[in-house]
Amino acid sequence: MSFANRLAQMQDEHIRLSVLRLLESQAGYHANDSVLHQAVNQMALACTRDQMRGHLTWLEEQRLVTLAKPAETLIVATLTERGAEVASGRSIVDGVQRPSPKGD
Repeated sequence: MSFANRLAQMQDEHIRLSVLRLLESQAGYHANDSVLHQAVNQMALACTRDQMRGHLTWLEEQRLVTLAKPAETLIVATLTERGAEVASGRSIVDGVQRPSPKGD
């Protein structure tokens, strides 16, 4: 695998972990794709809205989130129990960065 491909893979894994952690921090464990897109970009993780939707679909396929589409152009992601376990490091899923131990 080339360095550029590995870097892209690492960024994808980091974005997915960031999404899970953002959802974990929300009162209802959910947020829409627009908010998640803005939040990961503020973390210096370059991601288009279309890419965010792709990550959300991938996370849903892994049963880490559920997705609802309340409007034609809006997707709401909700963290699952399995997703919370991955966000906290209690479970590992290939394709999602493992979080660092707390207290580093």
